[in-house]
Amino acid sequence: MTDSPVFPSRLNRTRLYEQVAEQITGWIDENDLGAGDRLPPERELATRLGVSRATLSQALVALEVIGIVAVRHGDGTVLTGSGGTTRIVEAIRSHADRLPEVIETRDALETKIAALAATRRTDDDLARIDDALAAMRADIESGGRGVEGDERFHGAVTAAAHSLLLARLMGEIADLIKETRIESLSQPGRPRDSLAGHQAIAEAIRAGDPAAASTAMHAHVTMVSDVALLREHP
Repeated sequence: MTDSPVFPSRLNRTRLYEQVAEQITGWIDENDLGAGDRLPPERELATRLGVSRATLSQALVALEVIGIVAVRHGDGTVLTGSGGTTRIVEAIRSHADRLPEVIETRDALETKIAALAATRRTDDDLARIDDALAAMRADIESGGRGVEGDERFHGAVTAAAHSLLLARLMGEIADLIKETRIESLSQPGRPRDSLAGHQAIAEAIRAGDPAAASTAMHAHVTMVSDVALLREHP
């Protein structure tokens, strides 16, 4: 990895974050970087590209959801080595195209799962839900996005529903949900809002109120589904 990466001059066309994503991946290829290599700090990248930190952050999120990089709290942006760096815009737009259907499916499944969890949960289930909430809260308070805790929470709620088929269906779309999770929790203020939504769901499940649990889950999925890629996608 070179000490002073040279990026092209300013980019000023529409859908700027897609162009920035392409420029970054082009530089990755040119410098023969691989899994585990780090990108320069965001401030440096933004300055070299002549774009705002917000645009650069959106480009990095787009690269993260299609598997090119991983943004690790305290460790910067790291290449995953799990995806090619060609046809980036096509991959980003394909992700955005499937988001609405993923959100619809997630809402349909998880609202039912939450209702079942409220009637079928055991003390062990509640303990796993509480552990996931605590993990997410600790990560957010230390400056992270709470991605792992978010995944653990929804997994614990699914397990508490004690429905093998619903759990299998959730497993089938797990990778797609992970894409939406990364995108959502990268929105400003979203991690804490998501945690609050989780707490409302957990309280309804603990109270044994299926209607409240379903309503809380629907509100949560609706809130976390408000993501930048959909707002800007035609």
